[in-house]
Amino acid sequence: MAGHHNREAEIGDFIAQMTQITGRSPAFWSGDFLYQSSSIRNRQNVINNLINGWRGGAIINLMYHACPPTSGEACEWEGTGTSIKSKLTDSQWEDLITDGGSLNRVWKSRLDAIAPYFQQLKNAGISTLFRPHHEMNQGVFWWSKAGSRGSAALFRITRDYLTKVKGLDNIVWVWSVQDIPNTNWNDYNPGDAYWDVMSLDFYNGDGYTYEKYNAMLAIAGNKPIAIGECDQLPTASQLASQPRWVFFMGWAELVKEKNNNAAIISVYSAPNVLTRDEMPAH
Repeated sequence: MAGHHNREAEIGDFIAQMTQITGRSPAFWSGDFLYQSSSIRNRQNVINNLINGWRGGAIINLMYHACPPTSGEACEWEGTGTSIKSKLTDSQWEDLITDGGSLNRVWKSRLDAIAPYFQQLKNAGISTLFRPHHEMNQGVFWWSKAGSRGSAALFRITRDYLTKVKGLDNIVWVWSVQDIPNTNWNDYNPGDAYWDVMSLDFYNGDGYTYEKYNAMLAIAGNKPIAIGECDQLPTASQLASQPRWVFFMGWAELVKEKNNNAAIISVYSAPNVLTRDEMPAH
């Protein structure tokens, strides 16, 4: 499936941009709960947009660039000790992943804030992919920590809370890593029982190598694998030679920065790539 991530209304509708360029709408639509005050107020619009995509045949996806539990629900991208790009100490991590800890309670309150949107989708008979704590191995986001007491544990807590406490059974769980050299993806693996799809974000610059593809298959086994984010789109021939990818997701404005219109049109019109008009009705 051809996919695209949409920044919110104040920046532009990038899904519509892909449709304008190609004459075809992506089959996979992605949105984000985000972290700025303005974006938090805009969450319902995000859900409304994704519902429209679903009704047109698209598969939908949600992300959450969450602020650290050491800050309020809204925060900055970087530049402070409580921004998205910050670090938690080892003791803060232990508090976060320990049931009843003060940071653990804050994190669950964040999940309380987004759970009604998943419930709204459930009530409408809609399932969504959810890719929390993305690019765990990148190292710049606060949620990035290797080992069983780090990002993997936070993922497990997030899934258990939303499914077992909130009763949300309409979520397909996506575990996400990035193509950063010399990082062991399994150091961040929440465990097979906790994810349904494994995704790899492509930003390293060396492209869609067989080494990465085979490394994904070695971990995922029979589970689906996906190109969770990319700036440079894969070509139809690359996708044909690596047939286990189930979707690619171009990232908002970066696709236009890294690909000319001819390249975008080429992959969207390829016979081995699905667009929304080619999807079965839900």
